[in-house]
Amino acid sequence: MASSLDEIFERALRSRIFKNREILLPDYVPDELPHRDKQILKLGSILAPALAGFRPSNVFIYGLTGTGKTAVTKYVLRRLERKASERVAYAYVNCRQNNTNYRVLAELVRALGRPVPFTGLSTAEVLRRFVEALERSRRVMIVVLDEVDYLVKSSGDGVLYYLTRLNADLSSSKLSVVGITNDLRFTEYLDPRVKSSLGEEELVFPPYTSSELEDILRMRAREAFYPGVLEEGVIPLCAAIAAKQNGDCRLALDLLLKAAEIAERDGRSKVTEDDVRRAQR
Repeated sequence: MASSLDEIFERALRSRIFKNREILLPDYVPDELPHRDKQILKLGSILAPALAGFRPSNVFIYGLTGTGKTAVTKYVLRRLERKASERVAYAYVNCRQNNTNYRVLAELVRALGRPVPFTGLSTAEVLRRFVEALERSRRVMIVVLDEVDYLVKSSGDGVLYYLTRLNADLSSSKLSVVGITNDLRFTEYLDPRVKSSLGEEELVFPPYTSSELEDILRMRAREAFYPGVLEEGVIPLCAAIAAKQNGDCRLALDLLLKAAEIAERDGRSKVTEDDVRRAQR
């Protein structure tokens, strides 16, 4: 048993398939995002005033799962941060994982370098610490609330209401909110005042087409795999399957990753269309 287990581990260490499997993970943000130039440029133009010390408009981003919303937002903010140096701060909060007002506010305080316990404080105290830390930073802060619908459904829109109106109480800093959701009916759950404030700008992400998904997979595959590992039909099949599921790029990447892992576990150096079909199950 031990020798068989060692063989599995050794095979993983000497992979003939993967150069870097992390390239295929959903949280990886590549240096290029094909077929999202329009969204990148629009979001960049909305957030650019932060570089000059002005508050950008709040943005509401929506589109189905796997349409590039999170990747584009992180891509733009990372480049903005490089240009901004100390003038701009940003916080990214996944509201599926942080679906209470306390957790969201605690993440914002931590993003400004202040510690907050996971429990034990009142929400009002965390709010106070956030405002204090933000004012001391003297920065324009961009807050990204990803999958924000999970927060609203779990805890209401109180934090959104507060954040979108906080600038009136700030003297040396500014705050902008980017809300991201794949629930196209999300705004129906919001107080009209929150909806109006959060939706100063809107950005829509359409589903990817099959050919667009192929382009994305080919670009990722060049970095993720050794040359000649994929059979010719593997990428088109992954793209076609994902295109039928609302153009979900996450699904396409996941299929490609799982298919390659199946081939690797079988001790092969070639990924086939049959591996993709097995990955579907």
